[in-house]
Amino acid sequence: MDDRGNELADFLRTRRARVTPDRAGLPDDGRARRVPGLRRDEVARLSGVSTEYYTRIEQGRAQNPSPEVIEALAGTLRLDPSEREHLTDLLARPAPARRAPTGPQRVRPGLHLMLQTLDHVPAFVLGRRTDVLASNRLAREVLTDFDALPAPRRNLARYYLLDPDARERVGDWERIAAETVAMLRLEAGRSPRDRRLADLVGELTVKSPEFSTWWNDHRVLRRTHGAKHYHHPLVGDLYFSYESFQVPGDRDQTLCVYNVEPGSDTARALRLLTDWTAPQPTETTERGA
Repeated sequence: MDDRGNELADFLRTRRARVTPDRAGLPDDGRARRVPGLRRDEVARLSGVSTEYYTRIEQGRAQNPSPEVIEALAGTLRLDPSEREHLTDLLARPAPARRAPTGPQRVRPGLHLMLQTLDHVPAFVLGRRTDVLASNRLAREVLTDFDALPAPRRNLARYYLLDPDARERVGDWERIAAETVAMLRLEAGRSPRDRRLADLVGELTVKSPEFSTWWNDHRVLRRTHGAKHYHHPLVGDLYFSYESFQVPGDRDQTLCVYNVEPGSDTARALRLLTDWTAPQPTETTERGA
């Protein structure tokens, strides 16, 4: 079994391990269970396929299962939308000549202008591998100054997992870091030949004590919206409702906006932060003739 097959097998095993027979509506058959959750034959029966065929799927030996089979498995295993997408990615065999894009991603001028227009809230653009492609001033103040980093290190996952300041600044750090690992896991299923993603995973495996545990959970996540909490050293606690949007015309770029309630403590704190960190005007000295 190749690496792709191992990834598929581990994902399906972890997903069926969490579905109990009671939850699946199966009666107790009296057989001892060596592992938690559903057995292969039970997944097969509930999905309307043979045990042999499901075993081939789990071992990565089935060629292009039909959408109907994939949907049946997703229903049996109680997969959420991100997990369904990941299963479809893992079952889609990439052509041997296919390679992930390796060139630098570019943010078009209109998006840069939008980030500057959103000057009252943090906003940034994420690319492949959670690379931070562009950010406005408040995003750099609330998170970290990505523009001051070398271009290869402007990465959200690397910041959350490897920057000591992130553990102090990010509220509920463990949840946010684990969710970011799940985002990387989803992307790895879609882009198995991305060498830079593989290098990032290798670096995080070596340098982050928590990364391997979260990575081996095979959790996947496509972030769309939610809540964020940050501790800023100048203005204190900041609470956001974030929204993420796929950039029209580029499925590999995501616009992330951290919204705040008008009139809230966070809105007032951001105004203070904007004032305190505003660039000072350059003084000019006029000289007479």
